Amino acid sequence: MEESLLYLLAVNTITTLGALLQGSVGFGLGLISVPLLTLINPRFIPAPLLLAALILNLLIFNRELPHAEFKTVGWAVSGRLVGAVIGGLILKIIPGNYLNLLFGTMVIMAVLLTAIKLKIPRNSTNILIAGTASGIMGTTSSIGGAPLAIVFQHEQGPRIRASLSVIFIFGTILSLVSLFFIGRLGITELILTLQLLPGVLLGFLLSRKTADTLDRGFIRLAILIVSTASGLVVIFKTFFLHL
Repeated sequence: MEESLLYLLAVNTITTLGALLQGSVGFGLGLISVPLLTLINPRFIPAPLLLAALILNLLIFNRELPHAEFKTVGWAVSGRLVGAVIGGLILKIIPGNYLNLLFGTMVIMAVLLTAIKLKIPRNSTNILIAGTASGIMGTTSSIGGAPLAIVFQHEQGPRIRASLSVIFIFGTILSLVSLFFIGRLGITELILTLQLLPGVLLGFLLSRKTADTLDRGFIRLAILIVSTASGLVVIFKTFFLHL
């Protein structure tokens, strides 16, 4: 009984922190949850966490609905779809750890470049490229929010969270449909998702306050920090898997 309680406490502490981060910045659930939940129960990845992420993104979108901008969503979702396909194909040729090292390094370089005032225009071409990179990273490492967040970093906090949540909703649905057709989304995954939801809901509720705080001029710094952490985690996973 104690082990079950400790198990649920650990799982929901992780998802609370991840949901708090994503509800505050616009992404980050996978950054915290993927490596830690994998250590507790690898079956949480990918379908249960994706289902929990879908619910979280729907909540964020509903909260930030007045600030949503839909004209960029099509390009980003198209890029995510293309990136997912490319990532899957490349994984058959190149080991995933090499791809993760490449993209983790690219994310950190992008953060460094933008930190020294290089502004990436938020146009359709860059959003498509960022969406594609996000799709490839998401497919190969399950951590794919950083490329899109970097493109949106100069927007106001509510618009960043609204835009990213819409993009992630479409991208997550596409991933879940794929998992369903290959037999990796069923009753077992639904039960595991229910174990994640208390932490996701608590993190979302707590993020209302932290989001307001970041919106007072700190959202861009938060995005750069979380993006750097994403790149480092992906690189760490690369060496961990390589060993």
